[in-house]
Amino acid sequence: MAYSEPARVAAFPGRSPSATGITVYGCGQDEAVLFRRLAPRFGVLATLTDEPVSEGNVDLVAGNRCVSVGHKVRIGNSTLDALARAGVAYISTRSIGYNHIDVKHAESVGIRVENVAYSPDSVADYTLMLMLMAVRDAKTTIRRTDVHDYRLNDVPGRELRDLTVGVVGTGRIGAAVIDRLRGFGCRVLAHDLRPGASARYLPLDDLLQLSDVVTLHAPLYADTHHLLDRRRIERMKRGAYVINTGRGPLVDTAALLAALENGSLGGAALDVLEGEEGIFYADHRDRPIESESLLRLQSLPNVLISPHTAYYTDHALRDAVENSIINCLKSESRNHHG
Repeated sequence: MAYSEPARVAAFPGRSPSATGITVYGCGQDEAVLFRRLAPRFGVLATLTDEPVSEGNVDLVAGNRCVSVGHKVRIGNSTLDALARAGVAYISTRSIGYNHIDVKHAESVGIRVENVAYSPDSVADYTLMLMLMAVRDAKTTIRRTDVHDYRLNDVPGRELRDLTVGVVGTGRIGAAVIDRLRGFGCRVLAHDLRPGASARYLPLDDLLQLSDVVTLHAPLYADTHHLLDRRRIERMKRGAYVINTGRGPLVDTAALLAALENGSLGGAALDVLEGEEGIFYADHRDRPIESESLLRLQSLPNVLISPHTAYYTDHALRDAVENSIINCLKSESRNHHG
């Protein structure tokens, strides 16, 4: 269904049809409110639909050279081909990651793909929350109190000031996590191919051996797929925790499960997961879940799962929507002057 009045919404009623237009696919109701509020300020004509982009709804482009897409559904190459035939020259994805789009194929058919910058504080705050919940065994506490069992947990929690935290990936989000960790007084180690944050950088294998908590903030590329594979997980400190608010495939889920089930790891807190597509962002209370690994993870008392929600704050959403519009305008400017 389209959130807009049929087909196109003019941000400025009566504005010239030659104004820049943007078609926004996979637009949630919260995003629609922001696009309606912000687009008029930039003189942009917006077409909004909650449907993910597909070959079947390319007609919603309606002459717009720029589209904005969400990160929740993978965009197939045949859809990119259809967008190119419809005249689309630019895709702005309302996410930091690109792994739901074949960027090289898009470029081969004449479409430039860019991400948007949004508040790194959204994911950084959430990462610290998951970290604290993991080392204090919050899942067990909450489950017990939900059934009116108010006894203390069998094992006391741990304090961050006594732990070493390894931050893998120190871009904007990883650097924001490091800034927050300083307030807790813990020892911070870092790994990145391009060091930038104020931290002690180590080779990844060394960081894994020394860290009580490992938090992942690397982008997902072919080189970082299963960055934490079986070999590296086996090198981790006994009783260590894995925190992942980056991308699910950074971790070899089968290897992680094995380490959790045999007790070599202390726990995990995962906001992203391999195979989350088609499960996260949907109500499965009355539907079976096909992912055996998700069910096994959720059955463990020392594993926290959340549905790719770390980014989801009012500030970050506003940033993503505004920067999608700005990116579109910049792409139009490049086209006119290039």
